[in-house]
Amino acid sequence: MPGNTDTGVLVKAIDINVSYGGRSVLHKAGAEVRAGEIVNLIGPNGAGKTTLVRALLGLLEPAGGTVVRRPGLKIGYMPQRLVIDPALPLTVNRFLALGIPRHAAGLGRRRAVLEETGAGQVADSPIQDISGGEMQRVLLARALLRDPDLLVLDEPVQGVDLGGQSELYAIIRHIRDDRGCGVLMVSHDLHVVMAATDHVICLNNHICCAGHPVTVSRHPEFVALFGPTVAAELSVYHHEHDHEHDIHGSVVPLHEDGGGNHHD
Repeated sequence: MPGNTDTGVLVKAIDINVSYGGRSVLHKAGAEVRAGEIVNLIGPNGAGKTTLVRALLGLLEPAGGTVVRRPGLKIGYMPQRLVIDPALPLTVNRFLALGIPRHAAGLGRRRAVLEETGAGQVADSPIQDISGGEMQRVLLARALLRDPDLLVLDEPVQGVDLGGQSELYAIIRHIRDDRGCGVLMVSHDLHVVMAATDHVICLNNHICCAGHPVTVSRHPEFVALFGPTVAAELSVYHHEHDHEHDIHGSVVPLHEDGGGNHHD
């Protein structure tokens, strides 16, 4: 695909059409992620979220539409889950080095990204022995080894308890702030979407609505998908959520603009 002429845009999909077995999965769907922006893709099961992400990453050629990526774009991908053979003798450090170029996965680099994600204490642990929350941090660290311009995170808090979810989303925000990278998340945790996202895309085969989390939560198509009770709870949650969590889970006040970096 041709490079993007807008240097702020990392990746952009326009009017994407995908069908499987004669069934439309995506119809004129689109998404855009800019540098320094956290975008969250939400929608019910079967809405086409994974298909749209695969198209954005170049892993799937759509039947119609256009995907534009910034030339030389480096992408770090965090899968929803990873199954590792429990009989395989593998430490976290060795796991991080698998499939990564040697110059990018030296011991110092591996330890640095583990510290960045709050998982430094498990560097030498057998990967089968770490907790679900620690595993998600390790997967995030692995995505960072490539020094990505764009982080793609598929259900990053899968299998993590509520306290751990707040900490992990705080880490993701800090990574965005420190590195200036774009972040595309797929998530079902709508309450966290309200607190941790700059831009929400609600997908159900097509783009139902998109924009700031509060705007999306009040959109008629969002309400039709998730119900008026959920939509009302999210609006109240956003207005009452007057704090955020640092990378250690401690409560800190939001900035005067409501917390996080918002991009017009």
